[in-house]
Amino acid sequence: MTAHVAAWKKEAVTKMATHIADSKVVGIINVRGVPAPAFQTMRADLRGNVQITMLKNSLMKRAIEEAGKKLKGIDELAGSVDGQCAVVTSDLNPFRLFKQLDRTKTKMPARGGEIAPDDIEIKAGDTPFKPGPVVGDLQKAGLPAAIEHGKVVIKRDKLLVKKGDEISREVALVLTKLEIFPITVGLDLRVAYEEGMVFANDVLAVDDAEYLAKVQLAVNSALNLSVFAAFPTETSTMPLLAKAHTNALNLAVNANIVNSETVKIMLAKANAQMMSLASRVPDVLADDSKAKPGAVPAPPPKKNDAETGKGDEKDDKNRKDKEKVSEEAAAAGPGALSG
Repeated sequence: MTAHVAAWKKEAVTKMATHIADSKVVGIINVRGVPAPAFQTMRADLRGNVQITMLKNSLMKRAIEEAGKKLKGIDELAGSVDGQCAVVTSDLNPFRLFKQLDRTKTKMPARGGEIAPDDIEIKAGDTPFKPGPVVGDLQKAGLPAAIEHGKVVIKRDKLLVKKGDEISREVALVLTKLEIFPITVGLDLRVAYEEGMVFANDVLAVDDAEYLAKVQLAVNSALNLSVFAAFPTETSTMPLLAKAHTNALNLAVNANIVNSETVKIMLAKANAQMMSLASRVPDVLADDSKAKPGAVPAPPPKKNDAETGKGDEKDDKNRKDKEKVSEEAAAAGPGALSG
């Protein structure tokens, strides 16, 4: 005896198998915890790029196995059909599809009974609540709540739920009051198939910034290797020419070969060597010339009369003139002196 299979089931399986076989990318998504209205909104937002089809898990597995007759390796997707899930098809590559679906995720309040995806810790401090029955609700959930200065406060930090533990109904109510939404809901791509390759969730979850940094590092490393190995390519030709020009210039300068490019460098080098030598010999250059490369020594300061001895000659002449006048006056007699 053979089990009777409803015609609609056969038709649904055949239709899904044909659709899977004709699609570029096929994936299995997890829809657990997504409210029906939110799911319909997400499906509408994705329409045009992504198509979501839901059947009973047994029928989805059967459709994937049927599609496997045309697409090699796609039957591996059947192992990911578990719980509340759906088949997703798209023309986007698996990585773009993952990001498209990841944007549908949002935070929602816990209702009780969910598994905490992360540690849920409540920090000490004031709460927005006024004194009242809420204090009992907080304490019942395990929070060290009290009333201080007319406010409801959490007296110390409290790890309310550990990652992987179940969120109780009492805790869920308190978290909602505190506007803490620990549950992330959305369309989670478990696995994707493209051209004979199956991509798991952890492979598809690529950090764009980290991936770009790795690509840039690889490009720079390849360019450095090409330059140091003197392997000319479209990218390395210019760095190789620049390196050759620099090496040729250094060789010309060290060999004292004068040309339009080396003369300035050689003069600057000679000036620096001259200044270095002058700094070791005292009183060779004036202070100004030591401070400024290429400066001309300052002229010696002009000497005054006292330093040249001209002042003494003037004093002797004046003294002799005075002595001569005195002798003439004495020879003229007392009358000359009286006037």
